[in-house]
Amino acid sequence: MNAVLKQNAAKIEFIDLKSQYRAIKTSVDARIQKVLDHGQYIMGPEVAEMEQKLAAYTGAKHCISCASGTEALLMSLMALGIGPGDEVITTPFTFAATAEMIVLAGAKPVYVDIETDTCLIDAAKIEAKITPRTRAIMPVSLYGQVADMDAINAIAARHGNIAVIEDAAQSFGATYKSRKSCNLSTVGCTSFFPSKPLGCYGDGGAIFTNDDALAKALREIRVHGQERRYYHTRIGVGGRMDTIQCAVILAKLERFDWEIERRLALGELYKAKLQEAGAKLSLLAVRPDRDCVWAQYTVFVEDREAVQEKLKMQGIPTAVHYPISLNRQPAYRDDASAAETVHSHWAGERVMSLPISADLTAKQMERVVTAVSAL
Repeated sequence: MNAVLKQNAAKIEFIDLKSQYRAIKTSVDARIQKVLDHGQYIMGPEVAEMEQKLAAYTGAKHCISCASGTEALLMSLMALGIGPGDEVITTPFTFAATAEMIVLAGAKPVYVDIETDTCLIDAAKIEAKITPRTRAIMPVSLYGQVADMDAINAIAARHGNIAVIEDAAQSFGATYKSRKSCNLSTVGCTSFFPSKPLGCYGDGGAIFTNDDALAKALREIRVHGQERRYYHTRIGVGGRMDTIQCAVILAKLERFDWEIERRLALGELYKAKLQEAGAKLSLLAVRPDRDCVWAQYTVFVEDREAVQEKLKMQGIPTAVHYPISLNRQPAYRDDASAAETVHSHWAGERVMSLPISADLTAKQMERVVTAVSAL
């Protein structure tokens, strides 16, 4: 029993939100208390304040907050008028929400395989999948690294009226050729799920665009399609982000730049230490024109289940994002594309994420590296 208690006490947090809260407790508590005092829990002043600050951070003209990153994708598809008979090109190597929202909008997801070293959608394979029904391309900026957005935007431009929606749920704060994720295409969508690089204490998300008409549509869709109270100009959803969650984001923004710098440094340190220790795994590639904010520090390993069990016994948590590509999932099964997306299947059997967060200590990283290198 004592050995078990000692092991549990020494367990490293996969994402250490408790240490983060302790570091910003005064600001978080004050921000939440202010909302409790004014009582405007829906569309309170913190919503507009957060939107202004996030728009300025990304450089986008408009930020529209919403209930979740998932809702951000659906609202974007709705604002673009995408529905039955339309096709949206995306990657099968992502969380279900990406394809889920395409299907719920009434469109068809068309899957393109990934690059084996980054797990990002392979831009070179997109053009072959474009048909007269293609209305959008939805690349996923995965593990904190942005896809090759310039190449993707160029393909969309060559084929006329094709929108590009960046699913940036994991990459807020990342850069691509010195430009911020979420401000790289027609629309950028991010998530504030607690474990994300910028997370709240529940669900939340945001949509970014430089298109005035799209921004207007998105703001109406967010409140059940209302242009003004009880005047409904379009079909919408109940897609608002709670004021308290916006208050949490505002508090976290105070040290967000430091957290991003810390994540970048930890990613480089992990790489150096794992290579130096001769760890028997492959590292995810980061392109030289991008900064990866490491929403997850993901590596490739063989015999993953056995590796995870050995690390678990040493108090080191791991996770898998994502074990089964979407076109092999019962709800989204597409046998034809599954046969083509062999890299997605290969990665799904090998990816494993190690603990990372801005508050991960040097001592904790040494423990992880030592344990991994001993496998």
